[in-house]
Amino acid sequence: MSYKEILEKVETQLEGEAHLDELASKQQDPFKILISTILSARTRDTNTKIATEKLFKKYNSPKLIAEAELEVLEQLIKSSGFYKVKAARIKEVSNVLINNYNSTVPDDYEALVNLPGVGSKTANCVLVYAFKIPAIPVDTHVHRISNRLDWVKTKNPLQTEVALKKSIPKEYWSKINRLFVRFGQQICLPIRPKCEICVITDICPKDFSMELARKKKKE
Repeated sequence: MSYKEILEKVETQLEGEAHLDELASKQQDPFKILISTILSARTRDTNTKIATEKLFKKYNSPKLIAEAELEVLEQLIKSSGFYKVKAARIKEVSNVLINNYNSTVPDDYEALVNLPGVGSKTANCVLVYAFKIPAIPVDTHVHRISNRLDWVKTKNPLQTEVALKKSIPKEYWSKINRLFVRFGQQICLPIRPKCEICVITDICPKDFSMELARKKKKE
């Protein structure tokens, strides 16, 4: 089964929309997508959505966030977790955008990863969801599922991104994060994946070597 066929089958089983999908479909605001992606680190979509909505209801531009009191920002984004670190980060990013980019989010990968605290995944999310530029944002779900499918044999998300870009046609890059994040939340779970109802179970090699190696390392 081709990459295209697998992605199409996965899409038929998914419910709802990921938070970034919602943002991209409602209003393609690069700044909101950048900030929301920063807030999404190590938290659930629902919590990210709450934090993003509260924040942007009060402060919806780099200038307003840069000028806001840190304690106020912390309370607004508290639901996202690690809110003290994230509040300082979004304030710092806003200042850099004001000073270096005329308050505009750049649509260039290198410029994005040079923003404070913005790594490859966040930069690629901005490219895909804000600018519709082909990229492969690799989070824990994309990393896990790509290894389980035996598409890659990698130890970390950055290796996964590089490997996927080498093997998957560029026309499908933007679909991978959009589909695999929800697939990883709904079906291909980190623990006890729902293989019995998965639409691609018959072609999936079910390679759990990554998880087994991690478990062995902990023992």
